[in-house]
Amino acid sequence: ITAINMALGFYGITASIQEEWSVAAWCTIASIFVDVFDGRVARWTNSTSKFGIEFDSFADLVSFGIAPALMVYLLVLKDFGRLGIAISFLYLLCAAIRLARFNLKAFNEEEPTPYFVGLPSPAAGGILASFVILYDIWAEGKKARTITLVMKQVPAFFHLLPGIIFILAVLMVSGLRYSSFKKVNLLKPRSVRAFLITVIASLMIYIFPQNALFVLFVGYILSGFLEYFWRLYRDRNPIK
Repeated sequence: ITAINMALGFYGITASIQEEWSVAAWCTIASIFVDVFDGRVARWTNSTSKFGIEFDSFADLVSFGIAPALMVYLLVLKDFGRLGIAISFLYLLCAAIRLARFNLKAFNEEEPTPYFVGLPSPAAGGILASFVILYDIWAEGKKARTITLVMKQVPAFFHLLPGIIFILAVLMVSGLRYSSFKKVNLLKPRSVRAFLITVIASLMIYIFPQNALFVLFVGYILSGFLEYFWRLYRDRNPIK
């Protein structure tokens, strides 16, 4: 399964070189689902190992580090000259640091937490891939079920992409907390709120697949900021 993740990342790289943006982006999205399945299978079968952790990180670096960095460089950042190269490399560097830090924590056998420290590299790659899918639809005038409000923001997002990539790179090595969803079972929600969120997200993906993925990734990235400010407020106003 990990090899499939790496293969998708490599195929995405070749698609970017050939300027097949939609194919490259969907390879990154597919890698995310394979990566999630990979981890769950390892836990279900009790087959986690240090080799598996290392191999998984190499696959993630290809799929969520090199592939997205090259994709956005060839699509947008190459027009910025050396600055574009620097931003692309910064993204790749922060993804590598993020994965190395995650491995170090696993090797030290630290107690697992329900959250990740720093934006996970699949989420960073996912937001870039989901945008490229929208951009491909907008630029080529392809027919698709889309949310008008979201599609109107594509040109602005495109022009802001260098700054957004820089922010994503910083978030990957930041101290913000992001839910790991390791204890979440989408097939068996434990509360009414979880059930409603699952249903709404599933309907959005079914009706507006391209737009929904972008919105969900944006929401996940913003959740780290919301959690930080909520924790800050809670610490300053403890319950008496």
